[in-house]
Amino acid sequence: MGKVLQVNDLHVSFATYGGEVKAVRGVTFDLHKGETLAIVGESGCGKSVTSQSIMRLIPNSPGKITGGSIVFHGKDLVKLTEPQMRKVRGADISMIFQDPMTALNPTITVGEQIIEGIIQHENISKEEAKKAAIDMLTLVGIPSPEERLKQYPHQFSGGMRQRIVIAMSLVCQPEVLIADEPTTALDVTIQAQILELFKEVQSKTGVSIILITHDLGVVAQVADRIAVMYAGKIVEQGNRREIFYNPQHPYTKGLLKSVPRLDLDGEELTPIAGSPPDLFSPPVGCPFVARCDKAMEVCDRVYPLKTQLTNEHYVDCWLQDERAKNMLLSTTS
Repeated sequence: MGKVLQVNDLHVSFATYGGEVKAVRGVTFDLHKGETLAIVGESGCGKSVTSQSIMRLIPNSPGKITGGSIVFHGKDLVKLTEPQMRKVRGADISMIFQDPMTALNPTITVGEQIIEGIIQHENISKEEAKKAAIDMLTLVGIPSPEERLKQYPHQFSGGMRQRIVIAMSLVCQPEVLIADEPTTALDVTIQAQILELFKEVQSKTGVSIILITHDLGVVAQVADRIAVMYAGKIVEQGNRREIFYNPQHPYTKGLLKSVPRLDLDGEELTPIAGSPPDLFSPPVGCPFVARCDKAMEVCDRVYPLKTQLTNEHYVDCWLQDERAKNMLLSTTS
């Protein structure tokens, strides 16, 4: 599969009264055509900031992309002007935001909101745009789409509003769809329906999806590859099987241990002790060092080198160093 999007050494900071918050610190990943890449981690780890940076939605004050590149079809989105970026948003790269109610304008019918986006990006008549909107509502499972176009957001349930937002984001047939916590406000039944909808839409349109979430249950159902993010860095990434069945970073292992499982009887959940580091002055070494029960002296002083375990599996951890492996073997023997 070809690469649709390449994020290289991305750095994003926010200027605050207390100093500079380094929210994203050297994030690198690729997105391939037709795949779903999940970016997971605790709240505040930089997931949403990363996704908003791709769309160039970080407000230039106080936020700023301080380094790196975001390459889409040979163009560095970081270097585009705002008018150039407006042509990319919605048409080539689209985004689903966390709360569908706040993403929709309560004073305008959903039909007007969908049609407005089509006309802005495509040179077609209003009647053609209306037909495209009806077709998209049908695709996302909205019954009686012609009648529903005339209704306002408050006349839809939470699950239906989420379907409307998905329709708005896909109506111009973008190549990349960024879904930021798309199932957070939904109950588990509707959540399952939305996840099935993502799979169906992807199979029919071939869209590449970046899924931002902290819910590993969601990730297990839809992701092809997973990037685990902590304190502004991606500390481990690999395909779904590698991350779930062979996690190597202590943080990834901690996340998995804190997820309820039905296949283990009587097992207690093990939360990750401690708190994430202060990103006003992030640690120079591994950011997880203060919460890691296997931390070594070097972890606090030097950021670990990236270790490639398989073609797709990478981890930033000093435990992968041969010297650390030999030391662990000597202590257990």
